[in-house]
Amino acid sequence: MSEQAATHTKAVQDFLAEAEEIVEHIGAELADLSDAAERGELDPDLLNSIFRGCHSLKGLAGMFNFSAVAELAHNMENLLDRLRLGKLNLTQHLVSVLVESHELLYSLVRALASRDEISMAQEIAACVTKINACLAPTEQQTGSFSPGAVELPPHVRTALTEYEEHRLNDNLAKGRALFTVHTSLNLDTFDTELSELTDLLKVRGEVISTLPGVGVNIETAIDFEILFGSACALHELQTAIARENVTVARLTPAVSSAGPSAAAGDEAPVSAVSTPSSPLVTMADDTPFSAKSMSRTVRVDIAKMDELMNIVGDLVLANSAIADISFRLNSEGVSRTASELSRAATVLERKLADLQKGVMEIRMVPVGQLYEKMSRIVRKISREQGKLVDLTFIGADTELDKLIVEDLSDPMMHIVRNAIDHGIESRVVRASLGKSEKGTIRISSRQKGNHVVIEIEDDGGGIDVGKVRDRALQTGLVSDVHAVSDHDALEYIFLPGFSTNETVSEFSGRGVGMDVVKNNISALSGRVDIETKKGEGSRFTITLPITLAIIKALIVRCCDRTYALPITSVLESFILTDRDVMTVERAEVVQLRDATLPLLRLDRYFDLRRRGLRAEEFYVVVVGAAEKRLGIAVDDLICQQDIVTKPLGESFRRFRGVSGAADLGDQRPILVLDIVGIVQDSMHTGG
Repeated sequence: MSEQAATHTKAVQDFLAEAEEIVEHIGAELADLSDAAERGELDPDLLNSIFRGCHSLKGLAGMFNFSAVAELAHNMENLLDRLRLGKLNLTQHLVSVLVESHELLYSLVRALASRDEISMAQEIAACVTKINACLAPTEQQTGSFSPGAVELPPHVRTALTEYEEHRLNDNLAKGRALFTVHTSLNLDTFDTELSELTDLLKVRGEVISTLPGVGVNIETAIDFEILFGSACALHELQTAIARENVTVARLTPAVSSAGPSAAAGDEAPVSAVSTPSSPLVTMADDTPFSAKSMSRTVRVDIAKMDELMNIVGDLVLANSAIADISFRLNSEGVSRTASELSRAATVLERKLADLQKGVMEIRMVPVGQLYEKMSRIVRKISREQGKLVDLTFIGADTELDKLIVEDLSDPMMHIVRNAIDHGIESRVVRASLGKSEKGTIRISSRQKGNHVVIEIEDDGGGIDVGKVRDRALQTGLVSDVHAVSDHDALEYIFLPGFSTNETVSEFSGRGVGMDVVKNNISALSGRVDIETKKGEGSRFTITLPITLAIIKALIVRCCDRTYALPITSVLESFILTDRDVMTVERAEVVQLRDATLPLLRLDRYFDLRRRGLRAEEFYVVVVGAAEKRLGIAVDDLICQQDIVTKPLGESFRRFRGVSGAADLGDQRPILVLDIVGIVQDSMHTGG
């Protein structure tokens, strides 16, 4: 590939990454716009943000000649522009058209990213037709007010755009007073300081227009005049702003109906009270101009992060080898050299720990990225099924490894889709049951030790466990439904092809989906549990490790073979003898304080051949997955060590109890145990 072609490919990849972020952000904001339409309200900042997103996407797509994306974004931009100018009313139908257009836009960007040669010309044409139908001439939302309804300064009146005139009229129609806010800012810091002032004003009203002007000292300062609408009185704004070099004045109404009468003391422009302790202008006049970018963010391909993490992992292993050499030298009597080497290894270990921590933090992203995708899915499916669903989020700031977040998208999508299709009843049924017509899906996440727990809960009809048992009987999974507990019955829904739905729809009935949920989460060394109550709803609890990159592991030996147990799943360990083992219902258990602990012998689990007799004493490693506990019997505990888990590949996917492989640093590969899978197997087989 030529250098020019490689540069173009890199640019296209950057565009796709940027486009995906923009499209996902637009989706989240359209969800907020839909809520605003239901309330009969309209946030102009929200509408402008969606408009700017479509405008940016149109420009980016045009640069790379992605005409389909550019065309659709352009038509959405036109519709949003008419809406923001008050030439269209915000209705649920209009929002539905925007949401449908956004879903098609998302599909186009995803197709480009996966390089699928899919023609969506018909879908785009149909979508554009719906947009044009919304753009048909209609009665404008704007009332009879105009900029002439208030005495604007001439330089402000002539500078107003059509959109700003509409926002001025809307503020007057709502009975708000109009103010001008004047400030003089240092050239070096005006962007940050203007943003601070604007944010302060937005809490108390709407910033209609911001006009730059010439400052007293043109070489060091720039003036701004802000047209502002608010229900506050002048003295309230003066007290709230309290900034140096800021002047607030109330504009005089040209007609009596333009807004509320002037409050006492609002006769003339008054300078806001100066607060020396928090001045808006903080830079000296002679501070040199800086051309540095304000952005502190760099976009990095996750593949490069993986490569860097692998290098860090290899360094960690190399350091472990150095420490081992130091120990052996010391035991052989070369104490001086061993001591120096040991000190060097200790320093290197500390630096590597800092490097490892830094790389890990870079990989971490908030779970809220998933929430935006779930919001789009909920609105699409609920709209198509004619159900009302309220989606609430908790813990969006909880962080997970970027790769885990990506692989978690599909399992969460399946759970949410099933919650709407199977769980949430229709409006008629909910009303007959005395429930609110609008169902609720609640997604929450929290960190629990070295794991993250994500719960997806709905207030629908719950899972009919009896129906699940009957289906299991029909398919030959069980011979006696009464011998199956509720917990075991619920596990059947994760089997491939298992479904209690007698009719096949677009969303369910084929038995595809819930097995994907369990397999994908298990591949992430995670676990999914179900709680349900008929008539009240269901809760799916997903427990995942924070990261799968570099982990600390307990190295154990069994039948002369070495294995690694992720330390995040290890609770404790102790020594037992065969005399301490009891048998309950044909399963081995041991007594651990006041509880009975199921015991799994690793040699039997992997069918290992033992040379000679088993030693009388053995070690038991207590592991946990979610709320489940299990004792794993091994011959010896070797050490704790940082390892880099690497996948075994598709050929080894069928082997149970193994999540990957690792290198101990001495060129000895070992298997990393899948604790979640082993715990689940033991619960079904009785150890």
